[in-house]
Amino acid sequence: MRQYVDTGLVALDLANTWDEYLDEPERLPDPAALRQFCAEFGEEEFGEEEFGEEEFGEKEFGESPGEEPESPGEQPELAAVREMRGRLRAVLACEPPERTRALARFAAGLPTRVAVEDVDGVPVLRLAAPDGAGTADRLAVRAVRELLDVAAAGDWARLRLCAASPCRDAFIDRSRPGRRQFCSTRCANRAHAAASRARHHT
Repeated sequence: MRQYVDTGLVALDLANTWDEYLDEPERLPDPAALRQFCAEFGEEEFGEEEFGEEEFGEKEFGESPGEEPESPGEQPELAAVREMRGRLRAVLACEPPERTRALARFAAGLPTRVAVEDVDGVPVLRLAAPDGAGTADRLAVRAVRELLDVAAAGDWARLRLCAASPCRDAFIDRSRPGRRQFCSTRCANRAHAAASRARHHT
């Protein structure tokens, strides 16, 4: 069962793993949650590749069957992803003109390379993370690539944050009028109910 894929974009769904609508906003509470996030988006897990089999290792004596050991590098990697997520959320919170400049600053600090990918037989130039890049950098580069695609598709101004406080989830307004304000029906209903209560109290 998928827990994290909603929009299908790492750029938005990673940002939305901090959800202020929830009593506990952190949706990446531990390395296992980050592994699940990466798996759902087809990203390689950070355990074996980044820290080696000898560190990811065999289970220690006495561990419960089926329980994955935590690599010594997983907690720092989780912290790096959360820190990057905060910077990504700051980019998404900007209005479109400033968001462009904020994305440029965000991307300038990333290790990137240029790759030519085959898209339906047509060569397409893409940003990619270098070989051996950590999870935070890989996810960040993918987020930049996706946001560039959003802009190229003409949806830059339709990229918004939910207006139903305290929710600040990011979404792309796919409606024809282009006036959507809320990330979901849940938040739209909450906002409309709050507005109705306010009218009745005046």
